[in-house]
Amino acid sequence: MAKMEERLESLVARHEEINELMMRNDIVSDRKEMAKLGREQNELLPVVDTYNAYKQACAELEDAKLLSQEDDKEIREMVLMEIEELEPKIQEYLDKLELLLVPKDPNDSHNCILEIRGAAGGDEGNIFAGDLFRMYSKYCESKGWRVEIIEMEDSEAGGYSLVSFKVNGDGAYGTLKFESGSHRVQRVPKTESQGRIHTSTATVLCMPEIEEEDFDIDMNDLEIETMRSSGAGGQHINKTDSAVRIVHKPTGIVVKCQDGRSQHENRATALMTIRARVYEERQREIDEKAGAERRTKIGTGDRAEKIRTYNYPQNRVTDHRIGYTVNQLDRIMDGRLEDLMSALQLADQQAKLAGEKA
Repeated sequence: MAKMEERLESLVARHEEINELMMRNDIVSDRKEMAKLGREQNELLPVVDTYNAYKQACAELEDAKLLSQEDDKEIREMVLMEIEELEPKIQEYLDKLELLLVPKDPNDSHNCILEIRGAAGGDEGNIFAGDLFRMYSKYCESKGWRVEIIEMEDSEAGGYSLVSFKVNGDGAYGTLKFESGSHRVQRVPKTESQGRIHTSTATVLCMPEIEEEDFDIDMNDLEIETMRSSGAGGQHINKTDSAVRIVHKPTGIVVKCQDGRSQHENRATALMTIRARVYEERQREIDEKAGAERRTKIGTGDRAEKIRTYNYPQNRVTDHRIGYTVNQLDRIMDGRLEDLMSALQLADQQAKLAGEKA
């Protein structure tokens, strides 16, 4: 406990230091540094608040124990009731602090890039990819996060064969990283005349947005070409070479961006995306060589891994990694994902804590 308290005190001191730094004129004028400190401040706040509440409860317990020595019977009875309430509360704070102190992925506070592809099931897989995109969009909207389209390939039957987008918001990656994997849908497709239930899938890949200074890409490894944008966008966009396609030659990773207002904007977005894709690939290789689990303890993050089933006839959603089932598929598809995301984060924290103790 002494080591834990020592660590907590150092985190409180760091939180106070950040508060002071963020009032300095040279820091206030540096947007990048302000954003970095703001992210660290937000990460520390739950720890600091819980630790302060824990210390307050401990002080109240000490006072109550002193009062329990009083001769007055009524006072003693009242104090003993207070002690009975405080002791489990203190244990709850300790348990919460234990989880909060589990080492976090340094990318958790970052924005993220989500890529959704229609997979098994042909048209129905693409339609479901569109449903997932709307689900995430509504969830992000409820969180006050901004969604920016990177690439979108429409499917003739509806939905998308591919849609990739950036989510701008504090902690976006830390929340959405558990979405990587294969999402399975069971329902009667609109194209099914005999009312039979089909099973289709769409895959999701979630990557953190990586700053240029955090991960350097050799520009000599990139093949960059411009082309005319396709699809909707107005006469101007179709007459200019505004779309940008980048190939990372060592890995063969390809990114195309055409939804920006200019070639310059599309190039910047494509470079950001290729950096995230290559970073993700390098991390996967490192983890495989080390024989280690991926950053998340509740799944590999592999696209092929079936993580969740959406059963429309029974209005049921099941997350197979943590055994989470809820008969509220309509609410889930409407973007009300808070309970599910909280359950995934808690399961991941508990698994990491168990791994540390083992």
